[in-house]
Amino acid sequence: MNAMTVTINDTDLTVKEYQGQRVVTFREIDQVHGCAEGRARKRFNDNKAHFIEGEDFFVRNPDEAKNEFGIIAPNGLTLITESGYLMLVKSFTDDLAWKVQRQLVKAYFRAKGTGPDLSGLSPELRLLINLELRQKEQERALEAANTRIDRMGDIVALSPNSWRPDAHKLIIRIAQRMGGNEYIRDVQAEIFKLVNERAGVSLDTRLTNKRRRMAEEGVCKSKRDKLTRVDVIADDKKLIEIYVAIIKEMAVKYGIAEREAV
Repeated sequence: MNAMTVTINDTDLTVKEYQGQRVVTFREIDQVHGCAEGRARKRFNDNKAHFIEGEDFFVRNPDEAKNEFGIIAPNGLTLITESGYLMLVKSFTDDLAWKVQRQLVKAYFRAKGTGPDLSGLSPELRLLINLELRQKEQERALEAANTRIDRMGDIVALSPNSWRPDAHKLIIRIAQRMGGNEYIRDVQAEIFKLVNERAGVSLDTRLTNKRRRMAEEGVCKSKRDKLTRVDVIADDKKLIEIYVAIIKEMAVKYGIAEREAV
């Protein structure tokens, strides 16, 4: 059976549903709004702190994107819900943008669902079918959750001897999933923020103190200036564990397995 499509602004959108609601991709948002490719993703990444995963968007890894939607997405697939879409296009204020927003919300997100027509069946049979459909949806959600948990074991092992280069590789992969290497600093900033919160420390304060001690020991300024927060983390075994755990969690979130990271 052919996939259902909806036409918005002369663009055919293949209806996609995830966890019971319709979703769209960044590429589709760009297409229906007549924007340059990458604009929607950039707006999303620039304001990602305001979006809630599981409510405004979902992330599927490359295998899930292919198996569930038939989409080839080497860097993973972000699916935008109605609430995420409305947040994303707040800055699209031209006349065409308003028209497209109305069409997309009414004809796509809030259109009647694509499930089977049960109107001709008895109430009892409709109830049984709906219960079975709901159970299958729950099973799919559980399977997806288990896959994400199992993937934690597939993440590259950060050994005591190579955790720094391995972590750096993962950070690059995470940034690429977010849109490119220009997001490396954003990823690092988020990681350091989480380390501070979980460990109850200030990496910046420790870095300042470390540089001061080295100055007192006569270490040249150029060498002191090259010190980073990761050097501070390397001095504390507990901080290393927290740092590694956070990077692994982010890698799982963005669907990065060992075979991709190494």
